[in-house]
Amino acid sequence: MTTVTTAPETAAADHRRVEHRPSLARLTGVELRKLVDTRAGRWLLITIGLVSAVIVTLQLVYAPDDEQTFANFFTPSLVPVGFLLPVLGILSITSEWSQRTALTTFALVPRRERVIAAKLVAVVLAALASVLTSLAVAAVGTLVSSATGGAGSWQFDRMLLLHAAVFQVATALIGAGFGLLLLHSPLAIVVYLVLPIVWSVLGELVRPLHRVAGWLDTNLTMEPLFTAEVTAGQWQRLAVSLLVWLVVPLVAGLVRTMRREVT
Repeated sequence: MTTVTTAPETAAADHRRVEHRPSLARLTGVELRKLVDTRAGRWLLITIGLVSAVIVTLQLVYAPDDEQTFANFFTPSLVPVGFLLPVLGILSITSEWSQRTALTTFALVPRRERVIAAKLVAVVLAALASVLTSLAVAAVGTLVSSATGGAGSWQFDRMLLLHAAVFQVATALIGAGFGLLLLHSPLAIVVYLVLPIVWSVLGELVRPLHRVAGWLDTNLTMEPLFTAEVTAGQWQRLAVSLLVWLVVPLVAGLVRTMRREVT
C-alpha cells in the first residue's frame, strides 16, 4: 500500500522539478543581463560602441572622399572590436569564479553544462550585436559622407557581412574557451593576448614554422574574412586554426569546469 501511494507522489515531484527547470532561453537572458550588470562588462560594451564610432569619425576626417563608402566604414571597425570581444567572452565565463558566485549559480542550476551553454550563447549574441553596431555606425558615416561631399556609396557585398559575423563570433568564442580553460580573469586575458603574439613572432622568425603558421596563426587565417571572397583553401586553413585555438580550449575547459570543485 505504501508503494502504491508513494510512487505517484514521487512522479509528481519529478514532474514539478522538470517544469520549474529554467529553459536555456531564460538562462541565456540571465547571462546577457550579467554582461551588462557587471561594471567591467558594461564598460567593455560601451567601449566597443565607442571604438566603432571613433574609427568611422577618423575616416570621415582623414580618409580621401572616394574611400568614404559604406564598406570601407564597416570593415575597419571589425578589427578593434574583434580585439575586445574575446575579453568579454573571458569575463562572461570567469566572473562566476572571480566574484565567488559559482556556488550559488550551480546550486540553482545543478547541471553545469546548461549554464555554460547559456554563457556561450550569450557571448555569440553579443558578438552578433557588435556586427550590427558596426553596420549602424557605418550607415551613419555613409550618410554624413554623402552630406559633406564624400563618395557616400552604399555598395556592399552581402558575403562581407557573413564573414564579419564569422570573425566576431570566432574571436569571442576563443576568449570564452580560454576563460573556461583557466577560470581566472587576469590570467586568461594575459594568456589570450600574449600566446597568439608569441606564436605569430615564432612563425615569422623561425623558417621551419612558416608553413605551419599559415595554418595555425589566426592572424593569418582570419585575414581573408575582411574581403568578400574567401577561397576553399582559405576556409580550410581557418577551420584548422579554429580547431586548435577555439575547439580544443573549449572542450578542455568544459571538462575542467565540469569536474572542478566549487567552494
